[in-house]
Formats: sequence, C-alpha cells, structure tokens
Amino acid sequence: MSSFSAIDADGHVMEPESMWPEYLDAAFHTKAPRRVLDNQGRSRQVIADEFMEFIPQDAAWASGPGPHPRGGDDPKGRLADMDLEGIERTLLFPTTGLYFAGLRDVRAQVALCRAYNDWLSDYCAADRRRLLGVAVVSQTDITEGIAEARRAVSQLGFQGVMLRPNPIEGRNLDDPSYDPLWAVLQELGVPAAIHEGTTQNMVQSGRDRFSNFAFRHACSHPHEQQMACLSLICGGVLERNPDLHVVFLESGCGWIAHWLERLDEHLEHWGHATASLPLEPSEYFARQCFISADPDEKTIPAMASLVGEDKIVFASDYPHPDGIFPGCVTTLSERDDLSDDLKRKVLYDNAVTCFRLD
Repeated sequence: MSSFSAIDADGHVMEPESMWPEYLDAAFHTKAPRRVLDNQGRSRQVIADEFMEFIPQDAAWASGPGPHPRGGDDPKGRLADMDLEGIERTLLFPTTGLYFAGLRDVRAQVALCRAYNDWLSDYCAADRRRLLGVAVVSQTDITEGIAEARRAVSQLGFQGVMLRPNPIEGRNLDDPSYDPLWAVLQELGVPAAIHEGTTQNMVQSGRDRFSNFAFRHACSHPHEQQMACLSLICGGVLERNPDLHVVFLESGCGWIAHWLERLDEHLEHWGHATASLPLEPSEYFARQCFISADPDEKTIPAMASLVGEDKIVFASDYPHPDGIFPGCVTTLSERDDLSDDLKRKVLYDNAVTCFRLD
C-alpha cells in the first residue's frame, strides 16, 4: 500500500440489473436497463426501449484469470479494495447511468436518475464518510434536474452533480436553459463534475466519422471535455457564477495547458467575434476549475507547472477495465518525477478543495 493517502475523484459503480425493480418507480419497470443479445449474438444494453450501440469488451478482462475489482456493486468489497490501495475516500460515478442524458424518453430519464441516486445512497450507507455520491440528473428537463440535484445534495448527502459535456437536445453547457442549474450548484456548494462516456447515444466527437469504437473512444473523452471547457469559460458561465467549482474527469490532463493557451490567444485576437469577458480563460480555470489525471500520465509534471499544482486531482476509474488495479495509488506515489508535495496535492489535497470536503 502507498505511504500516501488518496482521495479518488473518479471511481465508478456498476449498477446491477437486480436493483431496478426495487428502486425504480413501478410505472417505469419496463424501461429499466437490461442486457440482451442482438442478432449477431453480441451483448448490448436496452434502456427505456432504446437499443444501445455495441461496445466491444476485452475478453481477457471480462472472463480471464487475475484480480478483478469486486466493488462495482458491493460496497464492502470496495472498501476492502480501497484499504488495499490506500484510498481514504472515493467520489462515485455511474456506469449505466452515463447513458441517461441521451435518452429520448424524458419521463423515463428522470425516473431512472432518481432510482440510481437512491440506490447509490444505499450503497454509500456502508460507510458514508468514505463512499461519497455524485448525483446523476436530467439534462433534458432542467427543472427536474434542479429538483433532483437539490434532493441528492440536501437529503442524500451527495458531494457533487455529474453532467455530460455533450450537446443535449442541441444545447451546449452555456445555453441559457442551464443558468438556473449553475446557480443552484453554486448555492449548494457542490461542483459540476463534467464526465464523458463513449455511450454512442448522443452527439459525440468521433461518432460522425468513425465506426471503430476504439477510434470513437479516443476522440470523445478529450474533445467533448475541451468543448465543455470552452462553453463554460468563454460562454460566461463561470463569470456569472464565480463560486461554482467545475472538475473535468476521465479525459486525461495533458490537453488542458494547450487548450487554455489557445483560448487565451483566441479571445485576444478574435474577441470581437464573441461576448467580452473581464478575465482571460486561463484565469477562470485557475479560479474555479480542476482536472483529473490518470496515475501514470507522463504529462502530470508539465501540467502542474503550466496550470498549477493545485488544479489536478487523482482518479482511479475503478473498477473499469482501463483503470489500474491493483496499484493505482502506488503507480503515482512511487514516481520519481514528482515531488512529495505535488504527490500529496494531486492524491489528496486538491480533491478536498474541489469537492469542498470536510
């Protein structure tokens, strides 16, 4: 186990199909997520009567020998794995719930978000000090999304609200319809946790030109986060909500310095083509934003130097197959290109600031 304690800013749960009859409103039981075989014998998700596109799984991880994370749907197993890794606390994000924002059936979307949040609250009950929920809310019906954000934070004790970076119903994150939601998150004192997922059921970078899932996955995570960063900063969301924290997750951190420099340069030379802002984009990021890094990213020292040592948070992606397990914390804490002070900030201190943890 690492000699450094860690707060995992981006862990995941794996929602079991068995949860939905218990937590989902009975009127929507037929809309519950389930897996079926398509006419090629491939396992695919059906959610709210929508057939989701196929995602190829690594057979070696799915069924082969070796240690597999046990905490996707078992909180006691997760706590044991957290002890093994040296993770003190973890912020919890969905897997199936990543699809919800793109569902066409808005009533089902709202019901599924509520059911997921209730299940996650019970999952966190195994140790509410260490297992910290991040709510999933509707981005189609913003009024319902606001109500669920309030309920999840005020009643369930969640520490953030997850939002997809993608255009939903043709609306980017700087669309005026989102303004009441940003104000509520600022009021509640929880961050907007921007999290992409290559679910392929909404507008996504790469989906318009590639059929190869690996190509789509490579494009969607950083590109959608870059455009979300652009919308939130240059669209004036952070100017209007100066106490709102935003964290960009599961896209790597290496793009952020280049992107902020590009945005600064564009507002300098193309500011006449957009609404003026009193600060440079990089200044808004420094004031209000954070970005997660994978423990083995080579760019962490450069990004810490360029955007600030206090802007990067640690993320495991546990229990997803592209995360490092076991050894996610030691992978970072044993690096010889990071100072102990920077390791401590990335692994622990910055998440405390980002999520305003006690």
